[in-house]
Amino acid sequence: MTTLSPYDNMSPVAQAAYRARAAADDIAPLPRAAKDDALMAVADALEVRTSEIVEANAEDVAKARAAGTSESIVDRLTLTPERIRAIAADVRDVAALPDPVGEVVRGSTLPNGIDLRQVRVPLGVVGIIYEARPNVTVDAAALCLKSGNAVLLRGSSSAYASNTALVRVLRDAVGGSGLPADAVQLVPGESRDSVRELMRARGLVDVLIPRGGASLIRTVVEESTVPVIETGTGNCHVYVDAQTDLAMAVEILVNSKAQRPSVCNSAETLLVHKDIAADFLPLALDALAEAGVTVHGDERVLALAEGSKATVVAATPEDWETEYLSYGIAAAVVESLESAVAHIRLWSSGHTEAIITTSQAAARRFTQLVDSTTVAVNASTRFTDGGQFGFGAEIGISTQKLHARGPMGLPELTSTKYIVTGDGHIR
Repeated sequence: MTTLSPYDNMSPVAQAAYRARAAADDIAPLPRAAKDDALMAVADALEVRTSEIVEANAEDVAKARAAGTSESIVDRLTLTPERIRAIAADVRDVAALPDPVGEVVRGSTLPNGIDLRQVRVPLGVVGIIYEARPNVTVDAAALCLKSGNAVLLRGSSSAYASNTALVRVLRDAVGGSGLPADAVQLVPGESRDSVRELMRARGLVDVLIPRGGASLIRTVVEESTVPVIETGTGNCHVYVDAQTDLAMAVEILVNSKAQRPSVCNSAETLLVHKDIAADFLPLALDALAEAGVTVHGDERVLALAEGSKATVVAATPEDWETEYLSYGIAAAVVESLESAVAHIRLWSSGHTEAIITTSQAAARRFTQLVDSTTVAVNASTRFTDGGQFGFGAEIGISTQKLHARGPMGLPELTSTKYIVTGDGHIR
């Protein structure tokens, strides 16, 4: 009599998910030292096998250029020996971080003598759906391993050769260190069918985390039956209050917009109190022009732009909801702090908003009224980042309110369970 394998009649994606489930059960109880050893082995392997990775990456880069892909996207896709060394260093940094698993979130002895503890435990199997950057493959795998999770990686087809090579290196290193290699897997297939199947693997995959543009995130959120942690887009605002330090406001604005415009924590909208607009906007527009930024302004911004070096065009209704991810910014003059808050509530993606003010009362009011993951006072929006917050690393920035909100470090890749210890207690 032939014994059927549990994998018979399963699709390749389901088989990968089943293997990940088994691997997650194996690594969940492991001590920190075992996980750190695996991460150090991964970092070493990345450096030793750099040429193999670069060769595979060159295949993806050549295809991208042949398809007419923009150079900014090609740059995100490209892996050089220097970038691989930096990725390996990041993995070692993750290994050095505290292990969140087993941390006691709260605990007490109940009046009846029962000992109650709430402790951190891994989420289990984490699926990551992401776009062109192959460095995410290693970042996500390292963070998931450190937090005791198995990971299913589904990158974009544009980085398929790169991701295949990286995961091969990761699996060899993880398996060689004594951990199950199936803790790190690339989801089989390059078509959208494999993505859909991953999104519907409820019961096998514990959570999905999409990383990428608004369209990708919206698709995963709307079509997945697996719980999703929504890493949101960044329509971030900078509000310049009536009472402000003009020089500081200009510096923070330019840093928020132009320091790295292609990321989710860059500013996309400038709001200026009407009482300060005539003094501030000429300075701000010239500084933005020097940084190469095009301003999409409302009527009052356009009027104050006369004589400026800036490129200023009339804003359309679509500009207020646009995440430019480039050298573009929408700008408006508002009647009051409350008007700025109303604009933010209407158009913000809930990522990061900043107020620049010398008034403690205005700062306090703004932070009370604005409901985003991060509200900055006299600081650039660019600080919304796991590394900048001292978390060491992040899997993404969650703009939802359940489980995790803001930059997601290692603790956000865990759940909790209660341990109840009695001595013959019955109810």
